Amino acid sequence: MSVNAPAVKQPSALSRFVFSNDVVTAGAVMTIVLMMIIPLPPILLDLLITLNIGATVTVLLVAMYITEALQFSVFPSLLLLLTLFRLGISVAATRLILMHGYAGDVIQAFGQFVVGGNVVIGMVMFLVLMVIQFVVITSGAGRVAEVAARFTLDAMPGKQMSIDSELAAGFINEATARARKKAVEQEADFYGAMDGASKFVRGDAVAALIMIAINLVGGILVGVVQQGMDIASAVTTYSLLTVGDGLVSQIPAILVSTATGITVTRSSSTGGTLGSEVVGQLLGNARALNIAGGLLVLLGLIPGLPKIPFFVMAGGVLFGAHQIAKRQQRAAIAAAVKPAELPAAAAAEGDDIINLLSLDAMELEIGFGLVPLVDGDGSNLLSRISLIRRQTATELGLILPTVRVRDNLRLGANDYRVLLRGAVIGKGEVFPTQLLAMNAGIGDVDIPGISTTEPTFGLPATWIPGDQREHAEILGYTVVDPGSVVATHLTELIKQNAPEILDRQQTQKLINNLKVEHPAVVEEVIPALLSVGEVQRVLQALLHERISIRNLSSILESIGNAARSTHDLDALVEQARRGLAQAITQQYMGVDGRIHTLTMAAQLEAALLGTIQRTDDGPTLILAPAVVEAYLRTLASEMESMASRGHQPMLLCSPQLRWPLRRLIERNFANLVLLSYREIASGVDTIVEGTVNIELAAR
Repeated sequence: MSVNAPAVKQPSALSRFVFSNDVVTAGAVMTIVLMMIIPLPPILLDLLITLNIGATVTVLLVAMYITEALQFSVFPSLLLLLTLFRLGISVAATRLILMHGYAGDVIQAFGQFVVGGNVVIGMVMFLVLMVIQFVVITSGAGRVAEVAARFTLDAMPGKQMSIDSELAAGFINEATARARKKAVEQEADFYGAMDGASKFVRGDAVAALIMIAINLVGGILVGVVQQGMDIASAVTTYSLLTVGDGLVSQIPAILVSTATGITVTRSSSTGGTLGSEVVGQLLGNARALNIAGGLLVLLGLIPGLPKIPFFVMAGGVLFGAHQIAKRQQRAAIAAAVKPAELPAAAAAEGDDIINLLSLDAMELEIGFGLVPLVDGDGSNLLSRISLIRRQTATELGLILPTVRVRDNLRLGANDYRVLLRGAVIGKGEVFPTQLLAMNAGIGDVDIPGISTTEPTFGLPATWIPGDQREHAEILGYTVVDPGSVVATHLTELIKQNAPEILDRQQTQKLINNLKVEHPAVVEEVIPALLSVGEVQRVLQALLHERISIRNLSSILESIGNAARSTHDLDALVEQARRGLAQAITQQYMGVDGRIHTLTMAAQLEAALLGTIQRTDDGPTLILAPAVVEAYLRTLASEMESMASRGHQPMLLCSPQLRWPLRRLIERNFANLVLLSYREIASGVDTIVEGTVNIELAAR
C-alpha cells in the first residue's frame, strides 16, 4: 500500500509578484514620496516614527557586527532611503503641527516627558544634538569617507598589478584572480559611493535646522492668527511640538551617522567584529591598565578632589588589569609544547623537510637590482611570462609549467638565471635602467656604453642609457629593453629544453585533454598499442627538432598505425613526422611560398645508406673519421652560402637516411633543419640552393 504525499501548494504568480523583494522596495520608495504629499493621520505617523527608530537601530547594530566594509555594500543606497524616509516623516509631522497643533503621541511624549515640558531645556538639548550630529559625527564620517575613496582609487592600479603578478607567478589561478579583481573594483565603488552618500547625512542635518525654524515660526503664526491663541500659549504649544519633532528626527539621524562612521572606518579591521576588536585591543594590555589605575589613585590623593569616585574607578581598573594578566599567563602556559605533543611536532618538522625536497619545474631567479622588472607597470616581466606560456602552447603545443620568479641575494645585482627542476639551463646579465643595443651586422660603427654579448644568440651588444635610443637606431643598431632581453632568452631556453620540460605527467595531461574531443583515437592507441612513456618519447623527439605537437590527434593516429608492426622509437618518430607533413611544410616554407633547401648528390646519399647499421641506439651511420670531417666541412660551407642568401639552412634527404644523419650532424649543426622527401606536402615547390657532395669512396 502506497501513501501519496500531499501536494505542496505553490504560491500564485500574483503573490510572488506582490511579495517580491524588488516590488516591496519600489513600493517603499513610492510610499516615502507620497508621505510628503498626502496628509497622514497621527496614529500612522506614530507607527512610522517608531519604524524609523527601529530601522536605524538595526542599521547601527549591523554596522557594528560586520568584519569588513564590503559586507555592508548596500549601505550607501540604504543611507539615501533612510534619509528620505526621515525627511518624509518630518514633512508629515510639520503638516500636522501647523494644521492641528498635534502630531501624534510620540512627538507629544518627546516634547513633554523627555524634556520635562520645558521649552528652553528642549531647545538646548536639540541644539546639543545638532552640534554632535553636524559638527562631530557627520563631519568626521564625511571626511573619512572622502579620504578612503581617494586612497582606494589611488591604490586600485597597484592592487590589480599585484594580482596580475601573483597570477603570472602561479600563486593563484585565473578564477581567483578574477574574483580578487572584482573585489578591488567593488571596494573602490563602495568608498566612492560612501563619499557621496555622506553628503546626504550632512544635508539632512541642515534640513533639520531649517524645518525646526519653519515649525516654530509657522506654528506661532498659525496659533495666533488662525486659531486665536495668545502669544504665550502659542509659543509654549508649538515650541514643545517643534522640539519633540526635532528630537524624534535627530536621534535616528545620530544613529545613522554613527553607523556611517563605523562602516567607513572598518577598512583596517583585522577580521573581528567591532566589539571584539575594541575589547581585545583596548583592554588587552594589562600594563596600560595598571598605569591608568595608578594615575586615578594619584588624582584621588590630590586635595580638593572627591576621593570616592577616583578610588572606586581605580580599584575597578586595577582589578581588571590583574585578571587580564592572569588570563594571559594561563594562555602562555597552555601554548607551551607539552611532552605528549612532541611526536606531533616532530612529525610536522618531518613534513617540512619532505616539502623541501620538491622542485619547481621552472624557475627564474633574479638579483635584487632586477626587482623593478617584476614590480614595474603593466608591461613588466611577469606579464611577458604569461604571454610566453600562451605562445609556447600555441607554437609547440606544450603546456609550460608555472615559471616561479624569485629574488636570489646570492646572485649579482643585475644577474639572472633560469632553472629547470633545480638545474641551471641559462643565465645572463641585464641593466634595468638601460637599453641593449645589438650590432646587427652594421660594421665597425661603435656606440659608447657597456660592451656585452646578447645572452640568447651571442650577438655583440652594448648597454646604453635610455636617452641614446634614437641615436643608436639611426646608426643601425637594434635596441631592446631589459625585460625583452630576459623574455627572449627565456623563450629560446624553453624551446631548447622543451623535451625535458615534457615529463610523463605533462604527457598524461595532454592525452586526457585530447580524450575529451577524440576519445576513439586515444582509446585505440593507449594503452592497447603504446604506453604513455612510449608516446612521451615520441613527442620529446619531435620537440627536440622543434616540431609542434599541438596536432596530437594526428600524431597518435600515425604512430598508432605504425605501432601494429613495430615499437622502434625511430620508426615511430618518422611516421609521426609524415603525419605532420602539412604542418612541417608550413613551418619551414619561405616568404615566397616555396621550400629552399640543400640536397645531397645521389651517389653520396646511396653510399651513406649503405653504411647504416643497427645498434643499441638505433640506426647509425658507420663512417671513418676523415669522411665525417670532410662531410661536415662541405655541409658547413653550403649552409653558410645558403644563409648569406637570406634562407634558413635546411637539408633534404631520403626518409631512411634522415634519422641516422640527424644523429651524426646534430652536435655540430644543432640549428640545421633536416627534412625527408615525405615531409614535403604535395603541391609545394622545392628550390635547391646547393648540393652536398664528397668522394666517399676515395676517402
